[in-house]
Amino acid sequence: MTMQVPATLPRQVPAAFLSVVLIWSTTPLGIVWSSESVHPTMAVLLRMTIALLLGSLLLLITRIRLPWTKTAIKLYSVSSIGIVGGMLLSYFSAQYLASGTMSLIFGLSPLISGLLAQRLLGEAKFGPMKLLALAMAFIGLGIVCSSKLSLGSDSWIGLMLILTAVFLFSLSGVLIKTIKINIHPIASTVGALAFSTPMFALAWLIFDGTLPIDTWQERSLWSILYLGVFGSLIGFVAYFYILQNLQASTVALVTLITPVFAMMLGAQLNGETITGALILGAMFVISGLGLYQFGETAMNVIKAKGLGLKKKSP
Repeated sequence: MTMQVPATLPRQVPAAFLSVVLIWSTTPLGIVWSSESVHPTMAVLLRMTIALLLGSLLLLITRIRLPWTKTAIKLYSVSSIGIVGGMLLSYFSAQYLASGTMSLIFGLSPLISGLLAQRLLGEAKFGPMKLLALAMAFIGLGIVCSSKLSLGSDSWIGLMLILTAVFLFSLSGVLIKTIKINIHPIASTVGALAFSTPMFALAWLIFDGTLPIDTWQERSLWSILYLGVFGSLIGFVAYFYILQNLQASTVALVTLITPVFAMMLGAQLNGETITGALILGAMFVISGLGLYQFGETAMNVIKAKGLGLKKKSP
């Protein structure tokens, strides 16, 4: 199904775009805080349970149909790869990495998705501009990883976890494109949550299985509630909404903005250290992402203007 961008944007679109930026910027810090006193598996299980209950209630109120056809079930299953793999591993990585670093590495998902799309969707191979963008982004990733590995012996665990999370999240997004179905964004979100939540419950039984409620702190509980309501429900719905009303290149700006905000929030609210190496690596990563999203378009515009000037000249 091809989404058509309307000529006149609804007034809600700017608010939805800002909501996605704010929610995605605060989600890594919320993950870190929610896991401070609550086991990561229980924190993500509670988050998804809240989102599933609220989403189901929203479906009932709005009378949106939740399809259970074979195609719909396939969509929910594929979506759960990114939700379970991406979320669960992100929560585990929060035990080793700062929230800003997590957000920065997750910003690589468009590049990973592009590489996977070549294999799974038969999309065209990267041209020189996108290859340069890929090199810049991974140079930045190397700088960030080297600085983190030098700071702590356990940091490599967090890096491996978050990189695997990014891969699974990107893989899920690419596989979703292979499924042709007309479904409401809220219904697809609730269906994916319905498939994912039991898997989070199983992960909690395997890795923890306890309920030490007396040790849970207020900040962790508020963070879980925030992520359940905003990070897992409103954020998804707002994201799908802007996808339907904005060009893909405009939506891609979210991945450029959120790592910067996330690092600033982590430093201000959680006392996270922003080193020179982290800033340098972030500049490479964000520049690579910008070049990946807009480099070829900019070059085409420059070439077109150049040809236009040549035609005008005698």
